[in-house]
Amino acid sequence: MTPKAILLAAVLSLAVAACGQNQQAGEAPPAEQGPIVIGAAGPMTGAEAAFGEQFKRGAEKAVADINAAGGVLGRQLKLEIGDDVCDPKQAVSVANDMVAKGAVFVAGHYCSGSSIPASDVYAESGVVQISPASTNPQLTERGLTNVFRVCGRDDAQGPTAAAYIAEKFPGKIVAIVDDKSTYGKGLADQFRTALAEKGMKAVVNESITAGERDYSPVVSRIKQARADIVYFGGYKTEAGLIVRQMREQNVNAILVGGDALVTDEYWAITGAAGQGTLMTFGPDPRLIAANADLVKSFRDASYEPEAYTLYTYAAVQAWAQAATKAGTTDAAAVSAALKANQFNTVLGDLGFTPKGDVAAPGYVFYVWNDGKYTYAQ
Repeated sequence: MTPKAILLAAVLSLAVAACGQNQQAGEAPPAEQGPIVIGAAGPMTGAEAAFGEQFKRGAEKAVADINAAGGVLGRQLKLEIGDDVCDPKQAVSVANDMVAKGAVFVAGHYCSGSSIPASDVYAESGVVQISPASTNPQLTERGLTNVFRVCGRDDAQGPTAAAYIAEKFPGKIVAIVDDKSTYGKGLADQFRTALAEKGMKAVVNESITAGERDYSPVVSRIKQARADIVYFGGYKTEAGLIVRQMREQNVNAILVGGDALVTDEYWAITGAAGQGTLMTFGPDPRLIAANADLVKSFRDASYEPEAYTLYTYAAVQAWAQAATKAGTTDAAAVSAALKANQFNTVLGDLGFTPKGDVAAPGYVFYVWNDGKYTYAQ
């Protein structure tokens, strides 16, 4: 062996020994000193892309603010964005991609039909999932210890709507329409059951196929039944088309829907036809005084933080605070911390039930009026 080769071998030997001594002394390996990877997943493209944009904006801002304050456990956060297009198969693909990228937490997904299959991947891989928006009860009813949501459930949303209709519109004729999706049908079923308990029965029960453009046959049945109220379980595009086509057929029934109508894009579809549409959603976090500066920062960037923007921000906040309390990003430890503590978020002080549901104020009613939605009376 040449003198140069001997010297190189000695240097390498010393480097290996030093590395071993550092690890024995308790120093973290280099991977533990890098950024913590987290994700936000939802429909970044497709019919529900407005909500994906809310997820993206909320998560980006939360990560920027947390990093500016020192990060989590002394490390910066790195955000990965996943586009599931509200498709179950794509959601599973996105979840696997998040796992491959080393994400320890995902704020997602939006559609319940995406969140539920994706949750199985996260459970198997030790990734904490907090959905800002998925309301189907089954998300948290399957005993997965790592799955949470900062929004309500449809078995609260549907009954809230039924109670409101029974109180405000007693004796009126009700029709129920759903889009056959996990979210839409589940919400409509919850409303139907709760409405019957209030002594009112829907005279029309119809299902549509999402993605079509002509819903005139369903509208004709609504017209024939002389319905005063149409409760719709589904998303904004189909709801907007139905209400427009009702007005075209001189049907003046009030459309009532769920949280999927909480976006300015609903009015962009309906125009004046959407006047008076009612919908359920949680209390608007933009109106919380403590959020004034945060809301202003979004608006200064020419973005209105409506609907699930701040819900996503809160999901990231809750995870970050839980990881800090746990002293680790390990999913089991963070999940236990999420269930054992209260967290100061833009939605207010949040806690979680043993199932992973949020313990927070429930649903309230909003009404669309002149292109804006405000609290309904």
